Amino acid sequence: MIKFKDNHHFTAQNLKLDSLNFTPGKIYVYLYKNIPKLDIELLFPNIKIGMTWKDRLLLGIPAVGAAIPLALRIVPQLLLIVGILLYFTGIPGLEAWKANPQQVSNFMPVLAAMLSLTMTLGGFAFKQYNDYQNKRIKFQKKVTETLFFRNLANNATAFHALIDEAEEEQCKQIILVYYHLLTHPASLTPEQLDNLIEQWMEAKFGVKIDFDINITLHHLETIRGKLRRDDEDIANPPELPLLSYDEHGTCRVLPLEDAKTIIDFVWDNAFS
Repeated sequence: MIKFKDNHHFTAQNLKLDSLNFTPGKIYVYLYKNIPKLDIELLFPNIKIGMTWKDRLLLGIPAVGAAIPLALRIVPQLLLIVGILLYFTGIPGLEAWKANPQQVSNFMPVLAAMLSLTMTLGGFAFKQYNDYQNKRIKFQKKVTETLFFRNLANNATAFHALIDEAEEEQCKQIILVYYHLLTHPASLTPEQLDNLIEQWMEAKFGVKIDFDINITLHHLETIRGKLRRDDEDIANPPELPLLSYDEHGTCRVLPLEDAKTIIDFVWDNAFS
């Protein structure tokens, strides 16, 4: 759940509100799965790509290592070009810069030196720029994969997804209670039923749970419907719950066929 600051915060930073990909002052809700703690910032809508010191060192140290032999290799061409420039400006000292009148008068060595220097420096700059772009693309790919593959719902659909999941878990609890009451040979009290379900879950799936028996029994009691049997001549039969209690406080459920009829009645009259 992310809440952005109001318009004044962004206008104070000389940002145009129309250029933002979110609405200032509003709350956004997202539902993701299995997001590592270090990647939570990737989920923010206003994320900006930047390089950490670690990334800068990983990119800069190899560049420095490659630049040293490159500099040693281009020194002769660089000295030749500088010497020629000094010659035309009338500054003495051509021998120290490894240029002489014959080299100056011959244009091809000068051109070759300039082309060699340009290609060498250009290739080095292109390689470093390409390494930076590859790191940038790799980071953007990670952000895209996180948003695409791990996103479950946004805003209103996030609440719908949570409600659907809660209803599904509630149905599982009701089915567990009904199944054990239906198949167990003896009558069970709520406490005995609670212990039985917890032991069954541990034996069946290897997990220990604290089953909430009271709320599940209440849900079963509230599922009521009319049951009309073929051998009964009742115009308006009373509504029966799926679960009831006897005089000893033990739980009883309707047989499966009757329970299906009750569920069908509830569904048919859900929107009456």
